[in-house]
This record gives sequence, structure tokens and C-alpha cells, in this order.
Amino acid sequence: MSDSIERLYQAVIAAKDLDPATSRTARLFQRGPAKMAKKLAEEAIEVVIDAVSGKSDAVIRESADLFYNLAVLWASAGVKPEDVWREMERRERLLGIAEKLPKSPVKLPKPAPVPVVRRRIVALENRLRKR
Repeated sequence: MSDSIERLYQAVIAAKDLDPATSRTARLFQRGPAKMAKKLAEEAIEVVIDAVSGKSDAVIRESADLFYNLAVLWASAGVKPEDVWREMERRERLLGIAEKLPKSPVKLPKPAPVPVVRRRIVALENRLRKR
């Protein structure tokens, strides 16, 4: 799969400077990162809706669109697929491939305070009184 994403990314890079009148990719680059992000979000929502509706074929088609728009946004942001793969490998070493890192440090619950027990030490008190 990473080879397919790499080829897609290279195709996006090659098309970004084409004529926006004939190239969807060039048009997205002309409109800027906000438009790219909007298209990516739209595709992600379509994947979710189709998945919840049980439309496997539509999920496949919309996922391909999602990958395309992700590659466009990566190219715009100067992110290369290998940068993402490196991060995935780092996470796999830390947590396993199916886990994602928490957005913020994990907060552990504070341990319950240990109650201070005060006991009277009668023998010492008696000695002090005798002095």
C-alpha cells in the first residue's frame, strides 16, 4: 500500500503546477490549504456515512478520494509519505501498530493520601512527666 500512496503523492507533485483549468490537483493548489483541508474533511465524512450505512463499495470509492485529498494536503504542507511512515514505525515500536499516541500526556490518578496515624506513646509520656 505504501507504494501506491507514494505513486499517488508523486502524481500530485507532478500535477500541482499544471493548468488549473484542466487539472483538479492544480486547481486545489491554486485555492490553497484551507480548500484542500475542506475537501479532505468532506471525503472523510463521506467515508464515515457510507461505512455506517453499510455501503462497502462506496466506502472503497470514497476512501480512494480520501487518500488523494490527503496526498494533496501533505504535498501542500511539505510532508512526504515517508515522514508519515517513519512516525507510524515509531509508534509501532512504542505501542504496537494498532494503537495511536494520546494527544496529551497520560494523567495517572493521584494515589490516595496515606492517613497519618498518631498514637500515644504512654511510656514516653510517663517519663516526660517524671522529669
